[in-house]
Amino acid sequence: MNLHKTGIVISREYLNRVKKKSFLITTFVVPVLFAAICILPSLLMLNVKEKSQKVAVIDNSGIVMPYFEDSESATFTDCTGEDPETLKNELKDRGFDVLVQVSPLDSAKSVSVQTFSKKPAGVDFSDNIRSRAAKAVEQYRISQYGIEGLEQIMKDVKADVKVNEFTLDDSGNATVSESGIYMIISMILGMLIYMFIALFGGAVMSSVIEEKSSRVVEVLVSSVKTTELMFGKIIGIALVALTQFVLWIALTLVLVLGASAVFGFGNMAASPEMMEMAQTGMAGVDMSAVQNSEMSVILTTLSHIPWGTLIVCFIVFFIFGYLLYASMYAAIGSAVENEADSQQLQLPVTIPLMLGFFIVFFAFKNPDSGIVFWGSMIPFTSPIVMLARIPYGVALWEILLSIVLLFATFVVMAWASAKIYKAGILMFGKKSSWSDLWKWLKQK
Repeated sequence: MNLHKTGIVISREYLNRVKKKSFLITTFVVPVLFAAICILPSLLMLNVKEKSQKVAVIDNSGIVMPYFEDSESATFTDCTGEDPETLKNELKDRGFDVLVQVSPLDSAKSVSVQTFSKKPAGVDFSDNIRSRAAKAVEQYRISQYGIEGLEQIMKDVKADVKVNEFTLDDSGNATVSESGIYMIISMILGMLIYMFIALFGGAVMSSVIEEKSSRVVEVLVSSVKTTELMFGKIIGIALVALTQFVLWIALTLVLVLGASAVFGFGNMAASPEMMEMAQTGMAGVDMSAVQNSEMSVILTTLSHIPWGTLIVCFIVFFIFGYLLYASMYAAIGSAVENEADSQQLQLPVTIPLMLGFFIVFFAFKNPDSGIVFWGSMIPFTSPIVMLARIPYGVALWEILLSIVLLFATFVVMAWASAKIYKAGILMFGKKSSWSDLWKWLKQK
């Protein structure tokens, strides 16, 4: 394979794609979406106030109305004794948003609650009404036992047990941690790897199909070998992916930091004590303060994640995972003349990729379970699953073994894909099947 000619193909593929309007649009639009996801929840919490609803209550039980206390989200008016049907018809005219009707006490000393409104009252409103009615029924049942101090006894026997998680290093030092943080990071990494491999692997196939259907490929193979064309296309699109990924991260950070400065989110930053705890772990930190500070737990957990290993592994697994799937997508693209014909051939390639994404969900529950371990070793799922395992801590030999297996599988699949690509890229007028791909693979 001529590296100079392959380099020309890489340069052509890269420049053609980065100059497209679609590349420029997605490069600048996606960071805006990412930044919006980060910023909007905080902005809404700071600036959006819930509309207060005026509620009419018909309490046929005689026990619930005292528990409907006015708040910022709702004001209650006792309309017990009025005709429900008449009140429903006059709801808007009388200035009410919702009618709450409580049934009489039944044989089980409970009630049912119905709400009526012109527009859906919302989940929060329904939960609020349910919890208040449940509280009223509980207090009524307690009072029926006639036991002095029973209410206080019931409060005393309730327990709220908090579990504090700690991880131990090789020296036996304990560091506070939070499994939810690991779960979120694992999910994000798994989604990113899956998205990028599927997106840019599919781009390789689409590019091959486009050149084949337009007969441009006939001109190209007259100047370069088919293997040089295939690998040049794969590497060129890989460089486009890395360029776009780096720009997404940089632009997202700029937008988030800029918005934080404009809207004052910086005032919500952690205190110096929290930052000190995140940097020093548990050394010299009061345990009671740690247990009572969720933010400090989050910061400490984040500070002890192996970010260096995680970033390096992300790059390595993305590159080799992309090369593995891109070579297979290139082979499929060479065997068909349009996107519709590729659906049948794509299925065996996309199933392992999707399977790896589903295995990630098992990593949250048990990152060292059999299915997760083998999912991180099998090359067709390891780019996604291994990245999801690393935040929980993975032995170095497991990571290296997974990379070696992934690279070896890529070499084998690249050789097989090159043979299929060489035979299929100039095959026209026939809808190819898996048997055809097998025949091309066996050709010398």
